[in-house]
Amino acid sequence: MFHESLIYDAIIYIYAGSVLLYFADFLNSSRKVNRIAFWLLAVVWALQSVFFVMSMLEKDYFPVLTLFETLFFYSWILVTLSLVINYFFRVDLFVFFTNVIGFSILAFNFFSNQSASPLVAEQLTSELLFIHISLALLSYGAFSLSFIFSLMYAVEDRMLKQKIWNEWLRRLPGLGLLDLYSYRLNMVGVPLLIMSIILGAIWANLKEIHNFWLDPKVFMSDGVLIAYSLYLYQRVTYGWHGKKLALWNIGAFMLVLLNYLVSGSVSSFHQWL
Repeated sequence: MFHESLIYDAIIYIYAGSVLLYFADFLNSSRKVNRIAFWLLAVVWALQSVFFVMSMLEKDYFPVLTLFETLFFYSWILVTLSLVINYFFRVDLFVFFTNVIGFSILAFNFFSNQSASPLVAEQLTSELLFIHISLALLSYGAFSLSFIFSLMYAVEDRMLKQKIWNEWLRRLPGLGLLDLYSYRLNMVGVPLLIMSIILGAIWANLKEIHNFWLDPKVFMSDGVLIAYSLYLYQRVTYGWHGKKLALWNIGAFMLVLLNYLVSGSVSSFHQWL
């Protein structure tokens, strides 16, 4: 536990250094500063992976059940995906914005209980539960990145309409690419969320949880799925694109945040510790 605490502290400090360097590069483009920030972020990913493996070995279950565990895993997903996308597409500002969120999640995680145990002991015997939660968090990761691309789209669209020409605008991908990246990430996130909800329903039936569809968390998850399904439907069927779809996507992500942070606190069987 002591070693895990040291690793977690190291993650926070190195992550902060990486985000600050990305911020410096954001203000005044510097390839050297950007490269150092990238490698610090790679170190953060390595330490997060070590921390996660140590937690998994220490506990008798895949650590994604408590608030601390899910927030840490969510942050790890954001770091992983941002590194992969930056490696293939070289979207530096995207990496900066993504890891502002990732670092904020880890900082917020200081206020959660790291030593908490899941509410129900027999939950640990069900692999369905772990897969259900992992798929949900992966879908949230995809929606988070899609949200950032849509936010970047809205900013760039506004700058172009106001004829604001500066270094930031030059470093942003074209509107078409931002729209496409956001769409493709939602194409990944929606099936993952569907599978998560189906496995959650199967688990609830096996545990004989009655009227689980009326649970606030389940109800909100269905709302998130509907919002993103409508996004895809409007894109494919009606050819929506651009600012209209970007604003819809930003609003849908607000439902994701509400679902994760609020509905879990009032759920009868999705309670965080």
